[in-house]
Amino acid sequence: MKAHDGMYIDGAWRPAAGPGVIEVVNPADEQVIATVPAGTVEDVDAAVRAARAALPGWAATPPAERAARLAALRDVLVARQDEIAETVTAELGSPPKLSQTVHAGVPIAVTGSYAELAATYAFEERTGNSTVLHEPVGVVGAITPWNYPLHQIVAKTAPALAAGCTVVVKPAEDTPLVARLFAEAVHEAGIPAGVFNLVTGLGPVAGQALAEHPDVDLVSFTGSTAVGRRIGAIASGMVKKVALELGGKSANVILPGADLARAVNVGVANVMSNSGQTCSAWTRMLVHHDRYDEAVELAAAAAAKYGDRIGPLVSATQRDRVRGYIAKGVAEGARLAAGGPDSPHERGYYVSPTVFADVTPEMTIAQEEIFGPVLSVLRYTDEEDALRIANGTVYGLAGAVWAADETEAVAFARRMETGQVDINGGRFNPLAPFGGYKQSGVGRELGAHGLAEYLQTKSFQF
Repeated sequence: MKAHDGMYIDGAWRPAAGPGVIEVVNPADEQVIATVPAGTVEDVDAAVRAARAALPGWAATPPAERAARLAALRDVLVARQDEIAETVTAELGSPPKLSQTVHAGVPIAVTGSYAELAATYAFEERTGNSTVLHEPVGVVGAITPWNYPLHQIVAKTAPALAAGCTVVVKPAEDTPLVARLFAEAVHEAGIPAGVFNLVTGLGPVAGQALAEHPDVDLVSFTGSTAVGRRIGAIASGMVKKVALELGGKSANVILPGADLARAVNVGVANVMSNSGQTCSAWTRMLVHHDRYDEAVELAAAAAAKYGDRIGPLVSATQRDRVRGYIAKGVAEGARLAAGGPDSPHERGYYVSPTVFADVTPEMTIAQEEIFGPVLSVLRYTDEEDALRIANGTVYGLAGAVWAADETEAVAFARRMETGQVDINGGRFNPLAPFGGYKQSGVGRELGAHGLAEYLQTKSFQF
């Protein structure tokens, strides 16, 4: 076990204000692998003060120079990609291949995209007799989750730095180790002191202190809708800007005539990726009643192949939460077509890949975010019924539509109340805006829309 000391504040590792520590557990074998400091209100205040002091200089730095620092950061992340992947595997339990390609690879791509955007974005434009300036919003407090620990830090930090903001990150307490690696990469890339700061700690202490700090101009949070509501309430009381990326219960709609086998197999893979710990996962599969039984059989067979391929859930708490939802699904009358609450391993926080059939839209497992490897398969009678079911939750983060005719799929997708829809298995695009409708949040991440979240507008009239 390694004991990590200090917080990254004002360009250096500083001793924590208090003696508390957080244990980091490898969820695959339940062993403590490290400790990190449990940040206090004093630690958060020191980090915010450093970010505030660094703001004028970084905001005045020409965009081309900010772009060059982000490009340097991308290069450091590339050089340390193996170390990043190994760290995520240790603290999250992610399989090594997924850690390498997604947990390490996607943040590299996103950082590179903002290096390019910072160099080309129109921070100043003319409209009529006015000059419109897009200026940094100020100090950003970024509170990030454990499910994609580096990606979520980068998805907030990279656009904030490109915009000219300074940042304080409070990473999830379950996965703080890769956040420390990122702070080291920031330092190695030559980003000035105070521009990026890191405070590890518990959400109710360090996270709340960051959200409530009067010198934080914007709070960017990814996590549960319940915590997002709390942060939104804090921010509204202080009239500060928020960006909230919250829960999801995304629908995978398979229209009649679609390639059923491909749609089901890709849909199951989507749900099982990252052990189901993905807010945008297509956890509801909607199939026309004529081919419903066939789809359930295909889904069950596909899920069975993931028994030894997915990692554990992040913690015992998360494992027990998912098991509770599986039990509730059975109690409410859904049928287990694959998997169940039992673990496929003697140690570790594992849950078997699970497929529920005979799920109706009002069931708990069709309405609430489970955040585990659990798929619900629902039947519909016609397209209007499918649309009603797809839009019939409080969430609207992502989704998918499959059809033999792409025009038909697009027409259906246009009516879905969700922020992002994949058509016939469309590939992930790091430049496309990501974010939700309804209680899935406010604001967008990634690409130019993600950069705009960290800007405020001023106009000069001539």
